[in-house]
Amino acid sequence: MIVKRTGPLKGTMTVPGDKSISHRAIMLGALSEGITEINNFLMGEDCLSTISCFRRLGISIEIAGNNRVTVHGKGLDGLMAPNDVLDVGNSGTTIRLLSGILCGQKFSSVITGDSSIQQRPMGRIITPLNQMGADIKSVSENQKAPLIINGTHFNGLKGIHHHSPVASAQIKSCVLLAGLYADNETKVTEPALSRNHTELMLSEFGASVTVNNYTASVLPRPRLTGRKIRVPGDISSAAYFIAAALIVPNSELRIEKVGINPTRDGIINVCRMMGGDINLENIRKDGGEYVADILVRHSNLKGIEICGSIIPTLIDEIPIIAVLSCFAEGKTIIKDAWELRVKESDRIEVMVRNLSNMGADITATEDGMIINGGRTLHGTVIDSKKDHRIAMSFAVAGLVADGETNIIDDECVNISYPGFFEAIAQ
Repeated sequence: MIVKRTGPLKGTMTVPGDKSISHRAIMLGALSEGITEINNFLMGEDCLSTISCFRRLGISIEIAGNNRVTVHGKGLDGLMAPNDVLDVGNSGTTIRLLSGILCGQKFSSVITGDSSIQQRPMGRIITPLNQMGADIKSVSENQKAPLIINGTHFNGLKGIHHHSPVASAQIKSCVLLAGLYADNETKVTEPALSRNHTELMLSEFGASVTVNNYTASVLPRPRLTGRKIRVPGDISSAAYFIAAALIVPNSELRIEKVGINPTRDGIINVCRMMGGDINLENIRKDGGEYVADILVRHSNLKGIEICGSIIPTLIDEIPIIAVLSCFAEGKTIIKDAWELRVKESDRIEVMVRNLSNMGADITATEDGMIINGGRTLHGTVIDSKKDHRIAMSFAVAGLVADGETNIIDDECVNISYPGFFEAIAQ
């Protein structure tokens, strides 16, 4: 994909449904009794991988027009042994959350993904799940996928209090979902608050969930009941258009029906701290999640320091924040973001290398990066490493760079935002 400098971006738009919520709606719908109807489901490759896995587990799932999905749930004990390996594709959410569910089943399964997934750390879920009495291990004995999970049969899982070394919604959700099959209450304490979609949705479906500061807990064996869900627009997808409107001169964009869950809205807070003109309008609550229309205008930005407890609320948005920082006056320092090194790519290394090639003054650190803004960027060839968030971030950079920006392996955007380049063109 070739991107060129653009004129002002103006108009009203929506973004696809939230990826995190779409995943969880399929999972909890499958474990519920009755029908779950999901509207504004994200038809991205990652979420379709979740559907594929649950179909292999015996769940009937129908996909209709207008991004509507119907899940015919079979209750907590309704899953069936798959007749083949469960393939999650590129989805880290699917492999980690589904592993927690599979540990509570009475059958064995093997779960894996693409080459990227097979390089991502799985020890962080293997350890707590085995502490619960699960039998889960790495086939290659390297704490990475493929994973083999032998069901607990009649022994069951034990409720534990897991102290996670990192703030990770995937780890927390994995353990809480396994806790649905435990003999007692299951708790997870994090060093900072990660996104809480699992806790909110479990409550919506009828589970008994308690949240106390950085500790979330669930009681075992709830009777979950199917329900109607409308997935809000994904704030991670909206982030690229927020950034574009902030740095393309004379732009003004309204992005409607975006989820602004306070565990996910770090991008809005950081942009405001940088001097961004962003207003939230028509704020309302829908299905336990806050939603708003976001109005963004071109702004003169300034460099800031981004670190600490805000990092888990914007971890997926740091690549586009790095782009924003190139157009801010002064220095931006991003710290405490080591997790970026074990995403679909090493996002610190990839962002620093590609932005440097565009002429940015940017330096990698062990857990982040330092960007001195104000340099003019020029187009170049961008190796996305097949990482959707890298490709979309450099598409935005290309809108304000001199010359042409050529993004290699741009089809990876379909993982989370099918139609992304068409949306920019519009």
